[in-house]
Amino acid sequence: MISPLAFVDPEAKLGNNITVHPFAFIDKDVEIGDNCEIMPYASIMHGSRLGSGIKVFNGAVVGADPQDFRWKGEHTLCKIGDNAIIREQVIVNRSIHEEQATIIGANTVLMAETHIGHDSDIAEWCVLGNGSQIAGDVKIGFASILSTGAKVNAGSRLGDWVFIKGGCRISGNVPPFVIMAHNPAVYYGVNAMIMRDRAERFTEEEIDDIAKAYRHIYQCNVSLFNAVKRIQADIKPSAPRDAILKFIQECNNKIIALPKVDMYD
Repeated sequence: MISPLAFVDPEAKLGNNITVHPFAFIDKDVEIGDNCEIMPYASIMHGSRLGSGIKVFNGAVVGADPQDFRWKGEHTLCKIGDNAIIREQVIVNRSIHEEQATIIGANTVLMAETHIGHDSDIAEWCVLGNGSQIAGDVKIGFASILSTGAKVNAGSRLGDWVFIKGGCRISGNVPPFVIMAHNPAVYYGVNAMIMRDRAERFTEEEIDDIAKAYRHIYQCNVSLFNAVKRIQADIKPSAPRDAILKFIQECNNKIIALPKVDMYD
């Protein structure tokens, strides 16, 4: 059902069983999959690619022009995965790079007034709380949660299963499975409660090993160099342990909230 009071550009490609409410705006060069609903005053701008089963609430803007002076009008994209929910007044900017995309993963929920900057990549099953602000070139891992008013600065990376408490400001790399809180951000523990809700993914032994790994990193007052050595020696290989070590390696040993110690202590 497409309301006659909505604007849908003739060049837009719409799937089956789509509902477009009055005063919604769908631009040219837009593709929307089956079973989507676009609420009143929502805008789907050119370069947007929406999967199936997506609901875009009132006043949201998907595929807005990037807020970066490096963008000179190149054709860029914004991709939204299946079954995502985009609540009121959310803004998602397109990429600044030719034919590249800002990406929102399937089953992710962007709560009211969230802002996603250009070229950010939000994985599947994430929840971003009301008023979360994600700058450009941010990567957020699978099943991560940002509480109300969390802020993530440009170029930061968050691992899988991360929980960021309300109002926390992130500037850097957050390893997987942890909780971060306060401003400046500090390590607040392991995201065990959420991980236990997914018992098919994590055993109690794996959660204990994750907690032990982060005790070495954040609570033993040793350098990250030596914490990694301790993890390799003390904790038997497993998918979560290896994910922690891989993340640290890929970030060139640069993760946030580390204790201030000499490099080789």
